[in-house]
Amino acid sequence: MVVLDTNALMMPVECGVRVFEELDRLVDDPDPVTPEPVVAELETLAAGAGEEATAAAVGRDLAERCRVLATTEQYADDAVVELASGGAGRGSGVGADERFDGYVVTNDRPLRERLLARGVRVIGLRGANTLAITEP
Repeated sequence: MVVLDTNALMMPVECGVRVFEELDRLVDDPDPVTPEPVVAELETLAAGAGEEATAAAVGRDLAERCRVLATTEQYADDAVVELASGGAGRGSGVGADERFDGYVVTNDRPLRERLLARGVRVIGLRGANTLAITEP
């Protein structure tokens, strides 16, 4: 399972990254998922104006390629951490007593640090438009 956060879904516009092609290159059978609060955040950002709104609108469309999972957290970053910590996520396939054996795609430095501290592998931008895996 690969959990995508808000900025991961906005990378095609903001960074020129072909996110799903990069995931296919890095991970066997990536099974992309995103929490409901990420989709809600993309909806809010897409209602604005400018490049960020355009990136969010593209991200919202890309989220349709992911399984969207419910979480108990309402804030997008906390929902990503919840999924990566084996919490909630109806239909996630990860029980609370199981270790998350997937990845999280993010370029958000504070979120990245939270995830690495919990032993979660993080996929982030390396170079101009390439993704790479960081092991905890």
